[in-house]
Amino acid sequence: MKIKSILAASVCLLAISATAQSVDYEFTTIKENPITSIKNQYRSGTCWCFSALSFIESEILREKGDSVDLSEMFVVGKSYRDRAVKYVRLDGHLNFAAGSSFGDVLHVIEDYGIVPQDAMPGMNYGTEKPEQNELDAVLKGYVSAVAKNPNKKLTTAWLNGFDGIVEAYLGEYPEKFKVGNRTFTPEEYRYHLGINVSDYVNLSSFSHHPFYSQFIIEVPDNWRWDTAYNLPIDELMAVMYNAIENGYTFAWGSDVSEKGFTRNGLAVMPVEEKKASAGSDQEKWVGKTADENKEEPKAELPKEIVATQEMRQDAYDRKTTTDDHGMHVYGLAQDQNGNIYFMVKNSWGEAGKYKGIWYASDAFVRYKTLNIVVHKDALPNDIKKKLGIR
Repeated sequence: MKIKSILAASVCLLAISATAQSVDYEFTTIKENPITSIKNQYRSGTCWCFSALSFIESEILREKGDSVDLSEMFVVGKSYRDRAVKYVRLDGHLNFAAGSSFGDVLHVIEDYGIVPQDAMPGMNYGTEKPEQNELDAVLKGYVSAVAKNPNKKLTTAWLNGFDGIVEAYLGEYPEKFKVGNRTFTPEEYRYHLGINVSDYVNLSSFSHHPFYSQFIIEVPDNWRWDTAYNLPIDELMAVMYNAIENGYTFAWGSDVSEKGFTRNGLAVMPVEEKKASAGSDQEKWVGKTADENKEEPKAELPKEIVATQEMRQDAYDRKTTTDDHGMHVYGLAQDQNGNIYFMVKNSWGEAGKYKGIWYASDAFVRYKTLNIVVHKDALPNDIKKKLGIR
Protein backbone atom coordinates (compact mmCIF):
# COMPACT_ATOMS: atom_id res chain seq x y z
CA MET A 1 0.00 0.00 0.00
CA LYS A 2 1.38 3.37 -0.95
CA ILE A 3 0.95 5.53 2.12
CA LYS A 4 3.77 8.01 1.76
CA SER A 5 3.57 9.45 5.25
CA ILE A 6 1.05 8.52 7.93
CA LEU A 7 0.10 11.39 10.17
CA ALA A 8 -1.18 11.22 13.70
CA ALA A 9 -4.73 10.02 14.09
CA SER A 10 -5.62 13.26 15.85
CA VAL A 11 -4.54 15.21 12.77
CA CYS A 12 -6.47 12.81 10.58
CA LEU A 13 -9.64 13.38 12.58
CA LEU A 14 -9.46 17.10 11.91
CA ALA A 15 -8.63 16.78 8.25
CA ILE A 16 -10.68 14.01 6.61
CA SER A 17 -13.95 15.12 5.05
CA ALA A 18 -16.99 14.00 7.02
CA THR A 19 -19.64 14.37 4.32
CA ALA A 20 -20.87 10.79 4.56
CA GLN A 21 -20.88 10.93 8.36
CA SER A 22 -23.52 13.68 8.47
CA VAL A 23 -26.21 11.09 9.21
CA ASP A 24 -26.62 8.92 12.28
CA TYR A 25 -25.66 5.33 11.53
CA GLU A 26 -26.64 2.70 14.08
CA PHE A 27 -24.83 -0.61 13.72
CA THR A 28 -25.73 -4.04 15.04
CA THR A 29 -23.10 -6.77 14.90
CA ILE A 30 -24.05 -9.85 12.90
CA LYS A 31 -20.80 -11.81 13.13
CA GLU A 32 -17.57 -10.81 14.84
CA ASN A 33 -14.44 -12.95 14.68
CA PRO A 34 -11.60 -12.54 17.22
CA ILE A 35 -8.96 -9.85 16.69
CA THR A 36 -6.03 -8.56 18.71
CA SER A 37 -5.69 -5.02 20.06
CA ILE A 38 -5.78 -1.89 17.89
CA LYS A 39 -2.29 -0.69 16.90
CA ASN A 40 -1.03 2.64 15.57
CA GLN A 41 1.26 2.92 12.55
CA TYR A 42 1.35 6.69 13.23
CA ARG A 43 3.74 8.54 10.89
CA SER A 44 4.90 5.52 8.94
CA GLY A 45 3.82 4.06 5.61
CA THR A 46 3.48 0.58 7.04
CA CYS A 47 -0.25 -0.15 6.88
CA TRP A 48 0.57 -3.20 4.74
CA CYS A 49 2.55 -4.68 7.63
CA PHE A 50 0.23 -3.70 10.48
CA SER A 51 -2.83 -5.06 8.70
CA ALA A 52 -1.20 -8.27 7.49
CA LEU A 53 0.23 -9.06 10.93
CA SER A 54 -3.13 -8.27 12.51
CA PHE A 55 -4.61 -10.83 10.12
CA ILE A 56 -1.93 -13.39 11.03
CA GLU A 57 -2.55 -12.74 14.74
CA SER A 58 -6.24 -13.49 14.19
CA GLU A 59 -5.30 -16.65 12.33
CA ILE A 60 -3.28 -17.76 15.36
CA LEU A 61 -6.27 -16.96 17.59
CA ARG A 62 -8.52 -18.99 15.31
CA GLU A 63 -6.23 -21.99 15.05
CA LYS A 64 -4.53 -22.10 18.46
CA GLY A 65 -6.52 -19.80 20.71
CA ASP A 66 -3.35 -17.85 21.57
CA SER A 67 -3.28 -14.05 21.58
CA VAL A 68 0.09 -12.77 20.36
CA ASP A 69 1.55 -9.37 19.46
CA LEU A 70 3.96 -9.71 16.54
CA SER A 71 6.72 -7.24 15.68
CA GLU A 72 5.88 -5.07 12.70
CA MET A 73 9.35 -3.55 12.59
CA PHE A 74 11.06 -6.95 12.32
CA VAL A 75 9.07 -7.43 9.12
CA VAL A 76 9.61 -3.85 7.91
CA GLY A 77 13.38 -4.10 8.34
CA LYS A 78 13.67 -7.44 6.55
CA SER A 79 11.41 -6.18 3.77
CA TYR A 80 13.56 -3.11 3.26
CA ARG A 81 16.67 -5.29 3.00
CA ASP A 82 15.15 -7.53 0.33
CA ARG A 83 13.89 -4.48 -1.53
CA ALA A 84 17.32 -2.84 -1.44
CA VAL A 85 18.92 -5.90 -3.04
CA LYS A 86 16.34 -5.96 -5.82
CA TYR A 87 16.51 -2.18 -6.32
CA VAL A 88 20.28 -2.29 -6.82
CA ARG A 89 20.06 -5.33 -9.12
CA LEU A 90 17.60 -3.40 -11.29
CA ASP A 91 19.77 -0.25 -11.37
CA GLY A 92 17.15 1.66 -9.43
CA HIS A 93 14.24 0.79 -11.72
CA LEU A 94 11.99 -0.34 -8.87
CA ASN A 95 9.72 1.42 -6.42
CA PHE A 96 11.66 2.02 -3.22
CA ALA A 97 9.35 3.62 -0.67
CA ALA A 98 7.61 2.90 2.62
CA GLY A 99 4.64 1.14 1.04
CA SER A 100 4.46 -2.55 0.24
CA SER A 101 2.00 -5.43 0.06
CA PHE A 102 0.45 -8.20 2.15
CA GLY A 103 2.46 -10.75 0.21
CA ASP A 104 5.65 -9.05 1.35
CA VAL A 105 4.79 -9.92 4.96
CA LEU A 106 4.23 -13.56 4.05
CA HIS A 107 7.57 -13.69 2.21
CA VAL A 108 9.39 -12.27 5.24
CA ILE A 109 7.74 -14.74 7.63
CA GLU A 110 8.58 -17.63 5.31
CA ASP A 111 12.20 -16.56 4.76
CA TYR A 112 13.15 -15.13 8.15
CA GLY A 113 10.56 -16.22 10.71
CA ILE A 114 8.84 -13.82 13.08
CA VAL A 115 9.38 -12.37 16.56
CA PRO A 116 7.07 -10.94 19.22
CA GLN A 117 6.72 -7.19 19.61
CA ASP A 118 8.71 -7.00 22.83
CA ALA A 119 11.67 -8.78 21.19
CA MET A 120 11.97 -5.99 18.60
CA PRO A 121 9.82 -2.91 19.27
CA GLY A 122 11.62 -1.05 16.47
CA MET A 123 11.62 2.32 18.20
CA ASN A 124 15.32 3.15 18.37
CA TYR A 125 15.09 6.81 17.39
CA GLY A 126 13.63 8.70 20.33
CA THR A 127 9.87 8.52 19.83
CA GLU A 128 7.15 6.35 21.34
CA LYS A 129 5.30 5.79 18.06
CA PRO A 130 6.56 5.04 14.55
CA GLU A 131 7.85 8.15 12.75
CA GLN A 132 9.76 6.95 9.72
CA ASN A 133 9.96 9.77 7.20
CA GLU A 134 13.62 10.31 8.03
CA LEU A 135 14.44 6.60 7.83
CA ASP A 136 12.62 6.29 4.50
CA ALA A 137 14.50 9.26 3.06
CA VAL A 138 17.90 8.07 4.33
CA LEU A 139 17.44 4.56 2.94
CA LYS A 140 16.22 5.85 -0.43
CA GLY A 141 19.22 8.16 -0.68
CA TYR A 142 21.60 5.35 0.23
CA VAL A 143 20.32 2.77 -2.26
CA SER A 144 20.03 5.41 -4.99
CA ALA A 145 23.71 6.22 -4.57
CA VAL A 146 24.71 2.54 -4.59
CA ALA A 147 22.56 1.79 -7.65
CA LYS A 148 24.50 4.40 -9.64
CA ASN A 149 27.56 2.15 -9.17
CA PRO A 150 30.08 5.02 -9.05
CA ASN A 151 33.05 2.61 -8.73
CA LYS A 152 31.89 0.64 -11.80
CA LYS A 153 31.92 -2.38 -9.50
CA LEU A 154 29.83 -2.73 -6.36
CA THR A 155 31.77 -2.98 -3.13
CA THR A 156 31.29 -5.83 -0.68
CA ALA A 157 30.32 -3.31 2.00
CA TRP A 158 27.17 -1.66 0.69
CA LEU A 159 24.64 -4.16 2.06
CA ASN A 160 26.31 -4.17 5.48
CA GLY A 161 26.06 -0.40 5.42
CA PHE A 162 22.37 -0.62 4.62
CA ASP A 163 21.83 -3.08 7.46
CA GLY A 164 23.63 -0.71 9.79
CA ILE A 165 21.23 2.13 8.98
CA VAL A 166 18.17 -0.06 9.48
CA GLU A 167 19.42 -1.45 12.79
CA ALA A 168 20.36 2.03 14.02
CA TYR A 169 16.72 3.08 13.62
CA LEU A 170 14.83 -0.15 14.31
CA GLY A 171 17.21 -2.03 16.58
CA GLU A 172 19.12 -5.26 16.08
CA TYR A 173 17.29 -8.33 14.84
CA PRO A 174 17.09 -10.81 17.74
CA GLU A 175 18.73 -14.14 17.03
CA LYS A 176 17.07 -15.67 20.10
CA PHE A 177 14.40 -14.46 22.50
CA LYS A 178 12.24 -15.76 25.32
CA VAL A 179 8.50 -16.23 25.33
CA GLY A 180 7.44 -17.40 28.75
CA ASN A 181 9.97 -19.99 29.83
CA ARG A 182 10.96 -21.02 26.32
CA THR A 183 13.70 -19.68 24.06
CA PHE A 184 13.08 -19.37 20.33
CA THR A 185 14.80 -18.29 17.15
CA PRO A 186 12.57 -16.37 14.70
CA GLU A 187 12.19 -19.51 12.58
CA GLU A 188 11.33 -21.65 15.61
CA TYR A 189 8.73 -19.13 16.72
CA ARG A 190 7.05 -19.21 13.30
CA TYR A 191 6.86 -23.00 13.59
CA HIS A 192 5.61 -22.77 17.18
CA LEU A 193 2.80 -20.43 16.12
CA GLY A 194 1.81 -22.78 13.32
CA ILE A 195 2.07 -20.19 10.54
CA ASN A 196 2.00 -21.98 7.18
CA VAL A 197 2.41 -19.32 4.50
CA SER A 198 1.26 -21.66 1.73
CA ASP A 199 -2.22 -21.74 3.30
CA TYR A 200 -2.91 -18.16 2.21
CA VAL A 201 -4.12 -16.91 -1.16
CA ASN A 202 -4.14 -13.47 -2.75
CA LEU A 203 -7.38 -12.62 -4.60
CA SER A 204 -8.34 -9.70 -6.83
CA SER A 205 -10.93 -8.77 -9.46
CA PHE A 206 -10.06 -6.88 -12.64
CA SER A 207 -11.14 -7.63 -16.19
CA HIS A 208 -7.95 -6.66 -18.04
CA HIS A 209 -6.68 -10.17 -17.21
CA PRO A 210 -8.59 -13.44 -17.68
CA PHE A 211 -10.73 -14.54 -14.77
CA TYR A 212 -9.71 -17.72 -12.93
CA SER A 213 -6.06 -17.09 -13.80
CA GLN A 214 -3.25 -15.46 -11.83
CA PHE A 215 -1.81 -12.04 -12.64
CA ILE A 216 0.65 -9.56 -11.17
CA ILE A 217 -1.28 -6.64 -9.67
CA GLU A 218 0.21 -3.64 -11.46
CA VAL A 219 0.81 -1.19 -8.63
CA PRO A 220 4.19 0.26 -7.61
CA ASP A 221 4.09 -1.19 -4.09
CA ASN A 222 3.89 -4.74 -5.43
CA TRP A 223 7.66 -4.64 -5.81
CA ARG A 224 7.96 -8.41 -5.29
CA TRP A 225 5.68 -8.87 -8.33
CA ASP A 226 3.43 -11.25 -6.44
CA THR A 227 0.48 -12.72 -8.30
CA ALA A 228 -3.19 -12.78 -7.36
CA TYR A 229 -6.00 -15.08 -8.43
CA ASN A 230 -8.47 -13.13 -10.55
CA LEU A 231 -12.18 -13.56 -9.77
CA PRO A 232 -15.30 -11.81 -11.03
CA ILE A 233 -16.34 -9.29 -8.39
CA ASP A 234 -19.48 -11.22 -7.41
CA GLU A 235 -17.34 -14.23 -6.59
CA LEU A 236 -14.73 -12.18 -4.76
CA MET A 237 -17.53 -10.75 -2.61
CA ALA A 238 -18.84 -14.28 -2.05
CA VAL A 239 -15.40 -15.26 -0.73
CA MET A 240 -15.43 -12.33 1.71
CA TYR A 241 -18.86 -13.17 3.08
CA ASN A 242 -18.11 -16.87 3.26
CA ALA A 243 -14.89 -16.18 5.14
CA ILE A 244 -16.49 -14.05 7.85
CA GLU A 245 -19.53 -16.30 8.23
CA ASN A 246 -17.27 -19.32 8.76
CA GLY A 247 -14.96 -17.78 11.36
CA TYR A 248 -12.17 -16.44 9.12
CA THR A 249 -10.85 -12.90 8.73
CA PHE A 250 -8.91 -11.40 5.83
CA ALA A 251 -6.40 -8.69 4.98
CA TRP A 252 -8.05 -6.06 2.79
CA GLY A 253 -6.35 -3.71 0.35
CA SER A 254 -8.52 -0.78 -0.68
CA ASP A 255 -8.61 2.69 -2.12
CA VAL A 256 -9.61 5.18 0.58
CA SER A 257 -9.54 8.45 -1.38
CA GLU A 258 -13.32 8.66 -1.74
CA LYS A 259 -15.11 11.24 0.38
CA GLY A 260 -17.28 8.41 1.69
CA PHE A 261 -14.28 7.07 3.61
CA THR A 262 -14.75 9.32 6.62
CA ARG A 263 -12.82 10.40 9.68
CA ASN A 264 -15.34 8.76 11.96
CA GLY A 265 -15.16 5.10 11.06
CA LEU A 266 -17.41 4.88 8.00
CA ALA A 267 -16.75 3.82 4.39
CA VAL A 268 -19.72 4.25 2.04
CA MET A 269 -20.36 5.09 -1.62
CA PRO A 270 -23.36 7.46 -1.85
CA VAL A 271 -25.01 7.78 -5.26
CA GLU A 272 -24.25 11.49 -5.51
CA GLU A 273 -20.62 11.14 -4.52
CA LYS A 274 -18.45 14.04 -5.63
CA LYS A 275 -15.29 13.40 -7.63
CA ALA A 276 -12.67 11.68 -5.47
CA SER A 277 -9.27 13.08 -4.72
CA ALA A 278 -6.39 11.31 -6.39
CA GLY A 279 -4.12 9.72 -3.90
CA SER A 280 -3.61 7.78 -0.79
CA ASP A 281 -4.00 7.54 2.95
CA GLN A 282 -4.18 9.92 5.90
CA GLU A 283 -1.76 12.41 4.35
CA LYS A 284 -4.32 12.75 1.55
CA TRP A 285 -6.63 14.97 3.51
CA VAL A 286 -4.20 17.32 5.23
CA GLY A 287 -4.52 20.90 4.10
CA LYS A 288 -8.13 20.90 2.95
CA THR A 289 -10.10 24.07 3.58
CA ALA A 290 -12.58 24.53 6.40
CA ASP A 291 -15.44 24.52 3.89
CA GLU A 292 -14.39 21.11 2.61
CA ASN A 293 -14.19 19.68 6.11
CA LYS A 294 -17.29 21.11 7.76
CA GLU A 295 -20.19 18.88 8.83
CA GLU A 296 -23.39 18.84 6.78
CA PRO A 297 -26.92 18.85 8.27
CA LYS A 298 -28.31 15.54 9.48
CA ALA A 299 -30.11 13.54 6.81
CA GLU A 300 -31.49 10.12 5.99
CA LEU A 301 -29.05 7.32 5.24
CA PRO A 302 -27.91 7.91 1.65
CA LYS A 303 -28.63 5.53 -1.17
CA GLU A 304 -25.43 3.91 -2.40
CA ILE A 305 -24.16 3.12 -5.87
CA VAL A 306 -24.42 -0.32 -7.43
CA ALA A 307 -20.82 -1.04 -8.40
CA THR A 308 -20.24 -3.16 -11.50
CA GLN A 309 -17.20 -4.95 -12.85
CA GLU A 310 -16.95 -2.27 -15.53
CA MET A 311 -16.99 0.54 -12.96
CA ARG A 312 -14.23 -1.16 -10.98
CA GLN A 313 -12.08 -1.55 -14.08
CA ASP A 314 -12.61 2.04 -15.16
CA ALA A 315 -11.57 3.29 -11.71
CA TYR A 316 -8.46 1.12 -11.78
CA ASP A 317 -7.52 2.13 -15.33
CA ARG A 318 -8.01 5.82 -14.57
CA LYS A 319 -6.20 5.56 -11.23
CA THR A 320 -9.08 6.64 -9.04
CA THR A 321 -8.72 3.22 -7.44
CA THR A 322 -5.15 2.71 -6.27
CA ASP A 323 -3.33 0.75 -3.58
CA ASP A 324 -4.01 3.29 -0.86
CA HIS A 325 -4.38 1.43 2.38
CA GLY A 326 -4.23 -2.01 3.98
CA MET A 327 -6.72 -2.98 6.70
CA HIS A 328 -8.08 -6.10 8.40
CA VAL A 329 -11.69 -7.24 7.97
CA TYR A 330 -13.06 -9.39 10.78
CA GLY A 331 -16.83 -9.10 11.00
CA LEU A 332 -20.23 -8.20 9.58
CA ALA A 333 -22.79 -5.69 10.85
CA GLN A 334 -26.00 -4.05 9.67
CA ASP A 335 -27.34 -0.52 9.97
CA GLN A 336 -30.84 0.47 11.11
CA ASN A 337 -32.14 -0.09 7.57
CA GLY A 338 -30.73 -3.61 7.32
CA ASN A 339 -27.83 -2.71 4.99
CA ILE A 340 -24.75 -4.89 5.45
CA TYR A 341 -21.28 -3.61 6.37
CA PHE A 342 -17.90 -5.21 6.87
CA MET A 343 -16.26 -4.52 10.22
CA VAL A 344 -12.71 -3.30 9.62
CA LYS A 345 -9.79 -3.03 12.03
CA ASN A 346 -7.64 -0.05 11.08
CA SER A 347 -4.09 0.80 12.21
CA TRP A 348 -4.48 4.47 13.10
CA GLY A 349 -4.84 3.90 16.84
CA GLU A 350 -8.19 4.17 18.59
CA ALA A 351 -9.35 6.87 16.19
CA GLY A 352 -12.86 7.90 15.24
CA LYS A 353 -16.29 7.19 16.63
CA TYR A 354 -15.67 3.45 16.90
CA LYS A 355 -12.19 3.58 18.46
CA GLY A 356 -10.17 2.27 15.53
CA ILE A 357 -12.93 0.24 13.84
CA TRP A 358 -14.44 1.21 10.48
CA TYR A 359 -17.74 0.06 8.98
CA ALA A 360 -17.40 -0.45 5.22
CA SER A 361 -20.57 -0.91 3.19
CA ASP A 362 -21.05 -3.67 0.66
CA ALA A 363 -21.09 -0.99 -2.04
CA PHE A 364 -17.79 0.51 -0.93
CA VAL A 365 -16.05 -2.86 -0.65
CA ARG A 366 -17.43 -4.02 -3.99
CA TYR A 367 -16.22 -0.86 -5.74
CA LYS A 368 -12.90 0.01 -4.07
CA THR A 369 -11.29 -3.32 -3.12
CA LEU A 370 -7.91 -3.88 -4.73
CA ASN A 371 -7.17 -7.30 -3.26
CA ILE A 372 -7.56 -9.52 -0.22
CA VAL A 373 -5.40 -12.20 1.40
CA VAL A 374 -7.30 -15.00 3.11
CA HIS A 375 -6.89 -18.62 4.19
CA LYS A 376 -7.58 -20.90 1.24
CA ASP A 377 -10.12 -22.90 3.27
CA ALA A 378 -12.27 -19.75 3.55
CA LEU A 379 -13.10 -20.02 -0.16
CA PRO A 380 -16.35 -21.75 -1.15
CA ASN A 381 -15.59 -25.13 -2.68
CA ASP A 382 -16.89 -24.23 -6.14
CA ILE A 383 -14.60 -21.19 -6.32
CA LYS A 384 -11.60 -23.19 -5.08
CA LYS A 385 -12.27 -25.68 -7.85
CA LYS A 386 -12.42 -22.96 -10.52
CA LEU A 387 -9.06 -21.62 -9.34
CA GLY A 388 -7.45 -25.05 -9.02
CA ILE A 389 -6.76 -24.53 -5.30
CA ARG A 390 -6.59 -27.68 -3.20
